[in-house]
Amino acid sequence: RDIAIVGMSARFAGARNPDEYWRNIRDGVESIRDFSEEELLAKGVSSELLADKRYVRRGCVLEDHDCFDARFFDMSPREAELTNPQHRVFMQAVWEVLEHAGHVPESFEGSIGLYAGSGHNSYAHAHADLSGVEYLQHLVGNEQDYLTTRTAFKLGLNGPALNILTACSTSLVAIHAACQALLDGQCDMAVAGGVSISWPEGQGYLHEDGLIFSPDGVCRAFDAKAAGTVFGHGVGLVALKPLDQAKADGDTIHAVIRGIAINNDGTRKGSFAAPSIEGQAEVIASALAQQGIDPESISLMEAHGTGTAVGDPIELAGLTQAYRRWTGKKQFCALGSVKNNIGHTDAAAGVAGLLK
Repeated sequence: RDIAIVGMSARFAGARNPDEYWRNIRDGVESIRDFSEEELLAKGVSSELLADKRYVRRGCVLEDHDCFDARFFDMSPREAELTNPQHRVFMQAVWEVLEHAGHVPESFEGSIGLYAGSGHNSYAHAHADLSGVEYLQHLVGNEQDYLTTRTAFKLGLNGPALNILTACSTSLVAIHAACQALLDGQCDMAVAGGVSISWPEGQGYLHEDGLIFSPDGVCRAFDAKAAGTVFGHGVGLVALKPLDQAKADGDTIHAVIRGIAINNDGTRKGSFAAPSIEGQAEVIASALAQQGIDPESISLMEAHGTGTAVGDPIELAGLTQAYRRWTGKKQFCALGSVKNNIGHTDAAAGVAGLLK
């Protein structure tokens, strides 16, 4: 039941591909940056908002997200303009992950599935007064319902194309669905992940006490000074195959998924936006129990790690409770969160951690 990762695609703040992404993580590069007053005014931020002491002039920028080869995807310039940046970047990333995996859809022997989701649509209002053909193009190019199906149409993917929408767990739940589809024989290869790009980019935010935003624009996951998160932008995808098939096909195998599980907290958490220790412990234990995985063999736990005073302690307690079912050993597994580097990428947050 092992699943091989045979291809990858990543675009996050400060990184155009997986190599640049890993280099930034290795070198401790924080891609959350300061915005000048001139930049913010040019983005439409009012002088009154800039004067508010609660306004934080920091955030993330995804370079070249507005650059798109419309002709390559058989789209007119106007159709591309009406299409949400999330959809455009996602289409490019799907092509990139297939290229990285060395499999062209036209010549692939078998079916390729697509499992993914996108973040909140903040682009739709930019073209609100449309009718006729342009309205239809705008609808298909913006609604979350059409993210995977339109991309499958454009690239000739003939396996299942499912949109997964579970907020910031979207991309990992999509990968779970893709793994299950491969194990069930629903497709021969699957592309899975997520994308999240807010529009317009390059703006700060208004900090309010009690909410999840960092008061100073820095995310400090699992740190004593953790006080909130910063939202970022990006796309991450993996190409997946059953391990035995990947070996038989001579694919480059970058990593192996040995255990995967999902669940839900139900009513056990204190509020809808907060996790529960028991729910997290159960799902972690479920993944570890698959195929006899030895928890002591895991040297890095890449966590959700939002850098909030509520979420981080609950996540750490859930991890500890799950591990204690098998071992009492301490100081053997590093704990990380890539949000400190690139911010919280919402629908792409889980795959960002997986790629790390």
